Amino acid sequence: MNLDTREPVVHTLGVLEAAALLRELTAGLIALTDFDEALLALVRVTRDAVAGVRWCGFTALRAGEPAGVAASDEGLAGLDDLRHGPDTPAMSAIHRREMILAADLTAELRWPAWTAHARDLGVRGVISAPVDIDDQVIGVINLYAAAPDLLTPQHQLTAMLLAEHAGLLLAAVRDRNRQLILAGERDASLLHDGVVGQAVGVIMTQRGCPPAEALDVLRTAASSLDIPLREVAERLVRTVSRQRDN
Repeated sequence: MNLDTREPVVHTLGVLEAAALLRELTAGLIALTDFDEALLALVRVTRDAVAGVRWCGFTALRAGEPAGVAASDEGLAGLDDLRHGPDTPAMSAIHRREMILAADLTAELRWPAWTAHARDLGVRGVISAPVDIDDQVIGVINLYAAAPDLLTPQHQLTAMLLAEHAGLLLAAVRDRNRQLILAGERDASLLHDGVVGQAVGVIMTQRGCPPAEALDVLRTAASSLDIPLREVAERLVRTVSRQRDN
């Protein structure tokens, strides 16, 4: 029996490509805390990893207002800019909460102003996939092709997987950023908190280091000794006071 195995091979390659893309995205975004930096990493990795995609862009909104925009290539940044208003594939994807495909912009009648601008820049096809990030921010990732009919059902599947995974990664970036801000606020409070602030001042004087580094030294000591930060601070201040008295 002569079995044609070409279709399963193509399908397998698509799965492997998608898996490689998601793995690379995770590696690139897993430690980031800056949302704009994460968006830029996302679009550049996607552009380089997905065959047939020449450019990639991302638009984020918070409460309907711009919350971030990124483009893999600076020359096409305007395509993802909200100055085009609601008449774009990205905004259609967000409003309809579904993926938008325009495989051939040379014959596309939707979004006339945006489409004319896209064609002028060499774009001939686009997929826009909505991305749920968290309760406050939503977005859309745009995959652009330089020739008509290059974007296939396999690209739509990749875009769907990408949107789901990107939403989780970007939500984690925003959460890490919030935690970083809270930690900074806690640090600022500690630096003005009696004995801890005094201990930080002692370490700054001894080591010639800034307040944040001195606080880290104090935290490391507390962790090593397995005792509360305040107790470490009190011991240090008492020790220095006795040395001065002597």
